[in-house]
Amino acid sequence: MSLPHSVGSVDDQLSVLDSLLAAPFPERADTRTEHGWGGPGHQLAVLRASRDFWDAPGPETVTEAEDELEADLTALTAVLTDRWGAPDTIDLWSHLGYDQPDFADTDGPEPLVSLASLVFHLPVWRVPSTGRWVGLIIGQADREFPLELLVAIGEESCLPR
Repeated sequence: MSLPHSVGSVDDQLSVLDSLLAAPFPERADTRTEHGWGGPGHQLAVLRASRDFWDAPGPETVTEAEDELEADLTALTAVLTDRWGAPDTIDLWSHLGYDQPDFADTDGPEPLVSLASLVFHLPVWRVPSTGRWVGLIIGQADREFPLELLVAIGEESCLPR
């Protein structure tokens, strides 16, 4: 299966990741960029996306897409771990606000609030001498939508200590 909206090979995905890491963050919230979107202190990009699943012929279609994205995630994780060591795992549960009755979606830093709607745990690599971190996840907005391999880059100051 050829996945649409994909950057390409793992090398191409690393190239996008590296270019985002070197680029300045957008000045305005919800700014579209060449590979994704961002705002002050963060950027997100889809490195690879599966087809959507509105008319998937069967569960094997989803499994195949998951396997392909997991293979890319595993390869990227290995490269980033070689570069910067083992990732820290950030618990994003608190950014959903379920434990805070007066919580509003805007109460946390981006991109952690957006990522919390996709995963509960985010592996992050702190990039030495940059004040930035890199996170990788596979997320899906809803079961009919494409699976996406996402890279998030943010300022270290937004991470919990």
